[in-house]
Amino acid sequence: MPLPKAELHLHIEGTLEPELAFELAARNGVTLPYASTEELRRAYLFTDLQSFLDLYYGLMAVLRTEQDFADLADAYLARAAEQGVRHAEIFFDPQAHMARGVSMETVVGGLSRALATSEERFGISTLLIMCFLRDQSAESAMETLKAAEPYLNRITGVGLDSAEAGHPPAKFREVYEEAGRLGLRKVAHAGEEGPPAYITEALDVLKVERIDHGLTSMQDPAVVERLVRDQIPLTLCPLSNVRLRAVDILEEHPLREMMAAGLLCTVNSDDPSYFGGYVGDTFHAVQEALGLDHEALRTLARNSFRASFLEDDEERRARYLAEVEAYTFD
Repeated sequence: MPLPKAELHLHIEGTLEPELAFELAARNGVTLPYASTEELRRAYLFTDLQSFLDLYYGLMAVLRTEQDFADLADAYLARAAEQGVRHAEIFFDPQAHMARGVSMETVVGGLSRALATSEERFGISTLLIMCFLRDQSAESAMETLKAAEPYLNRITGVGLDSAEAGHPPAKFREVYEEAGRLGLRKVAHAGEEGPPAYITEALDVLKVERIDHGLTSMQDPAVVERLVRDQIPLTLCPLSNVRLRAVDILEEHPLREMMAAGLLCTVNSDDPSYFGGYVGDTFHAVQEALGLDHEALRTLARNSFRASFLEDDEERRARYLAEVEAYTFD
């Protein structure tokens, strides 16, 4: 039985495995530019974030109907359950779908239909976080938030993802202010490719409660000091960092140093179909590469529940934390 954990940095579109992509392509009459699942998988060699995003957005063409999104979420939940996930806060990218003529209603309807019964079927509680694409305009983000308003009973928070370089958090000040007025929780990708200043800006301007990635925080002692003082969670994605060349090899990932500095680190899979592993695989990989002992892994699992948006159900959070403390490693 795997160590119980929460996953807080997971793009549902990034769980699209080649086999499901071909299945949905056949269902929807979409022709993929790959002859087989093996050929598609061979395309998963990336030089940077943009090279990944080009394939990531291209493959979304197979997602057309509510059933497609429900099937996508179900496939993730089944894998996550096998890897010890007890709670998942799942990102989705509506702009990428609406630009293809797929409505917000279709996307949210399909995802939320699967998530509504995730606990009964998979033993996983779930929340949904809608991300804005930072390489699109702030006006487009605001239009997306307006389009989501009828569905906010099924959406817990907002996030900010896609290409970071040249797109500072402050660009989205107004849409985050509006999201706050609507009662939504706030997170943002910062410090993946961007400088530590983007982390500070996400905290000060967007008023985020969690930093997604935060890898470059270690370049600025003042940023580290603030993150430690305020116990701002970081949703780190080590396998993603290696596959997108932010870190050369996993053995050089700063996770161990970040934990030693007192940062509230969590470990997540990001886009697991593309980056070589789901969250349990990621835990195992960092344990091996960085020599983390069992108590370090327990700390990461504990942090994942501490950092989750379970304030409305502290009894559930306490139950999950008790599972972590009671866990016996083989």
